[in-house]
Amino acid sequence: MTDRFRILLIGCGLLIPVANGSAEQPQTETASAEDIEFFEKTIRPLLAKHCYECHSQNSDPVFAGLKLDTAHDVFAGGDGGKIVTPGKPEESSLIEVISYAPGSEIQMPPEGKMPDQAIAAFTEWVRRGVPFPKDSTPVRPANEEIDFAAAKKFWSFQPVKTHPLPSVAAPDWPRQRIDHFVLAAMEREGLEPSPMANRATLLRRLTFDLTGLPPTPAEVDEFVNDPDPKAYEKQVNRLLDSPHFGERWGRVWLDMARYTDRTASWLDSTGDAYRYRDWVVQAMNDDVPYDEFVHRQLATDLMPTTGPEDMPALGFLGLSPNYWKELQLPSEIIKVIVADEWEERVDAVSRTFLGLTVACARCHDHKFDPITTKDYYALAGVFASCRFGERPLIDEKLFAPVREARKQVKSLETQLAKLKKQKPQPTEKIEELTKKIADLKATPHFDTPTTPGVVEESLYVERKGERPDSGSKLTYKPTPRDLHVFIRGNPNRLGELVPRRFLTVLSDETSQPFQTGSGRLDLARAITNDAQPLAARVIVNRMWHQHFGNGIVATPSNFGQSGDRPTHPELLDDLTARFIENGWSLKWLHREIVLSATYRQSSRSDRPQDELDPGNRWLSRMNRKRLEVEAWRDAMFAACGDLDLTIGGPSVALTDAKNDRRTIYTTIHRRDMSTTLLMHDFPDPTSHSPRRQTTTTPLQGLYTLNGPLLLDRAKTLATRLATDQPDDFTERIRLAYRLLYARDPSPEEIEIGLAFLTDSPNDAAWTQYAHVLLASNEFLFVN
Repeated sequence: MTDRFRILLIGCGLLIPVANGSAEQPQTETASAEDIEFFEKTIRPLLAKHCYECHSQNSDPVFAGLKLDTAHDVFAGGDGGKIVTPGKPEESSLIEVISYAPGSEIQMPPEGKMPDQAIAAFTEWVRRGVPFPKDSTPVRPANEEIDFAAAKKFWSFQPVKTHPLPSVAAPDWPRQRIDHFVLAAMEREGLEPSPMANRATLLRRLTFDLTGLPPTPAEVDEFVNDPDPKAYEKQVNRLLDSPHFGERWGRVWLDMARYTDRTASWLDSTGDAYRYRDWVVQAMNDDVPYDEFVHRQLATDLMPTTGPEDMPALGFLGLSPNYWKELQLPSEIIKVIVADEWEERVDAVSRTFLGLTVACARCHDHKFDPITTKDYYALAGVFASCRFGERPLIDEKLFAPVREARKQVKSLETQLAKLKKQKPQPTEKIEELTKKIADLKATPHFDTPTTPGVVEESLYVERKGERPDSGSKLTYKPTPRDLHVFIRGNPNRLGELVPRRFLTVLSDETSQPFQTGSGRLDLARAITNDAQPLAARVIVNRMWHQHFGNGIVATPSNFGQSGDRPTHPELLDDLTARFIENGWSLKWLHREIVLSATYRQSSRSDRPQDELDPGNRWLSRMNRKRLEVEAWRDAMFAACGDLDLTIGGPSVALTDAKNDRRTIYTTIHRRDMSTTLLMHDFPDPTSHSPRRQTTTTPLQGLYTLNGPLLLDRAKTLATRLATDQPDDFTERIRLAYRLLYARDPSPEEIEIGLAFLTDSPNDAAWTQYAHVLLASNEFLFVN
């Protein structure tokens, strides 16, 4: 192609110019599940909305020879060459042209620049390495009808059932049904199990897994010296009965529920958000059946069997991210903002409870899974039919006069504040208003606490006046609403009206549109009835992932076509069927897992056979796991002897010098997250988090060496050691190891410690020594 011809094509908008040089291939094999989810949830809808009309396999013609359907297409580029340099947005012409960069020969899309948020998303996509699903993943061509009869045969939609135990060559090894399936897979791969971990290691693992706390030296001694054949079972039961069990597993759930204590001051208040957190903790401790756990979080206010004390459960929806709506803007813009909020609810609910990325169908039928755009709007209508609202912890009839009194108090307090600013102050008027406020506050139940939740009112965005630029207004109506399909996801271009209902692929011929109010209760019941096999598999896999570091399905929030297949399908099937048979009891599930021989294995990986399975896919050893930041911090305070184990209550800032509570009670601010938490892989509370990412960064190392937390804890630990063992340095070292690592130090470790401490036998030396022990990998990891 000559330069003159290339310039002509650019001028006609038929060729996208690209940066010189070669680009690496987009990530397909190495992309993480989270990166693929980012692509499916964020990037593919943008491609569908702004690009696929001209640059896809269905375009006629395909402009500039550029298609964006697959990883191969993106890598190949168009007539002008490659368009992306993975990891380097600044060198990618794709980013240049969509940014309308000054001096750029072409600007895309030609009808107008995309919103800044969309450009930022594409930039982040390139920065991540251009992750894209594997080209081998079947992509449904546009406008092709979904064969739901065939789609229902997909593995994760199938009914669950118990399976006959497979035959194994070492029948004495299994302790639970789990172990037969794991051992059979091991033997098929030429592997054999690892020896059982020693008792001290096993108790440290078990205690962190079930409570998020380390065992005390006394607890270790008791277990190590217990001759009872059921000594381990006794420890399991003790820890499952601990009130700290709910704190550990409640925090796991809060990751998925995108929990926050605070949000931006200019957004709707999150109120007493901690009541939702405490409700989750208590539900875990009470072993609320998982199906009930789901129902209450989506619709406890519509359930006849629950009362006002359960209202905090609605925090799953009531604490959803919400966005600022500047009502001076045209209604067309506000409608998009509201539609984005509905999309977030659909995404959080579908990924959390069903392991499906339903939100990918907002603009078009799902590219991989049997989910239509109509399915998406059928669910979005549920969330369009309810709105945020503070819910009282008493009956609504009793609270009605309180709500009116509070409204009047707020108005009077505003007037009072204005009067107090006047010079001179109108004393009589101030006294009059003060008396009125006091009388209103005497209303019975005035101090009743409220909790973030939702109420049954539909939201409509309307134009404020007749002119297009007259601004917007939000109107709430008590009746539920169905939504029209938004063509290409745009709420200002309406298609067919869709009744509120469940997903087609998970419904049978007798399924009806939702009838109960907004449909939240119908949806909750459909999740655990119509979609029972899928919903149960998802939660079983999540619990397995937490205990072993990897799920049987490696993509815990994606059980669709683009997600991973189970490594042990019969095991997942059998365990899920028995979970349902045992009343959806999460404690039963934990007990089954931690009592297994699979769970009790050593984590050492120094056998020749371990080279056959370096990723431990077949579980021939236990995975060594890194403590999450909450357990790491809690363990420091526990070792120092000053951890406040009070359950529940308002949150406390992490930076508060007096904050000695468990980290689950640290204030989470959605718009101003703690840098310490973010540095140590705490999830973003603005969106559903399927699992913690584990990173190792220089900042983490610098924080360990110089951060205020470690420095403070080292001083406190040194003081405790000196108090408990004032004279004998050897015993003091031994106590430090037992508190931090749940084991005795070796002779060499005692010798090294004594050599360091006897050279400078002062408080500073002991503080430095404690700092080193706290900063060690052994303290950070669980074997």
